[in-house]
Amino acid sequence: MDKRWAVAAVLALGLAAVAISNNSGLSTTGEAAGACDPGAKPANLNFTLKDVNGAPVNLASFKGKVILLDFWATWCGPCKIEIPWFIEFEQKYKAKGLVVIGISSDDPIDKLKPFVTANKMNYTVLQGLGRDDVHEAFGPIWGLPTTYLIGRDGKLCKKHMGLAPKEQFEKEILGLLEL
Repeated sequence: MDKRWAVAAVLALGLAAVAISNNSGLSTTGEAAGACDPGAKPANLNFTLKDVNGAPVNLASFKGKVILLDFWATWCGPCKIEIPWFIEFEQKYKAKGLVVIGISSDDPIDKLKPFVTANKMNYTVLQGLGRDDVHEAFGPIWGLPTTYLIGRDGKLCKKHMGLAPKEQFEKEILGLLEL
């Protein structure tokens, strides 16, 4: 497991460098920014994970909302760049039906909770350590961050591997909120 995350970290850094140098996201699906491919597959939300306070959170309880689902880690540089954006999106678009969920891929709760507090993360943060079943349901996840946008109908509309521009995320979120 440790070797897999070391490889994932190296890949994430490489993907982030390419994304920054190209000034664009590496991987998105769908034609228009807010469009969800009609053939998009449904997201598997049949998982319950614990939040930073140890409370169980069922992902299926968010069906009917636009979900920004981010797989990340506290040590991940590009992940740290995205956190303020996701905080802002949660504030700006929550009333319109957006929910931001961060799944920490490999941080124990004793490291995760102070990080969330220090960074004033206002969105749902779940512990994904040891939850290969969740990673495999959305993966393979080859690097961090890996972020999905899930439509209100529960379909996987967008996927970003590595750092994508804030403007791109916002455009895609707005497109899904308006559908």
